[in-house]
Amino acid sequence: MTENDWPLYEIFIRPRNGLAHRHVGSLHAPDPEMAIEMARDLYTRRGEGSSIWAVPSSAIAASSPDEKASLFEPAEDKDYRYPTHYKIPSDVKNM
Repeated sequence: MTENDWPLYEIFIRPRNGLAHRHVGSLHAPDPEMAIEMARDLYTRRGEGSSIWAVPSSAIAASSPDEKASLFEPAEDKDYRYPTHYKIPSDVKNM
């Protein structure tokens, strides 16, 4: 298998415990384990990451921006889903 045949992986990194993983980029690798090692070298510096996910791009299903109206408009009239009326205590972090 040559480098041109390697599958594409989407890389997600969690900066520290308690936070969500964040998409940081994509890379080609021969297998998931190598994708994680390559992602560590490419996307983490000074040890800021606590967890890395490498997901094959082919395993991700995504909506099209053209479908935005049909996917998200029905939720606009359900304001009870958004906790905008709650006061968050000052000692709560990462909210």
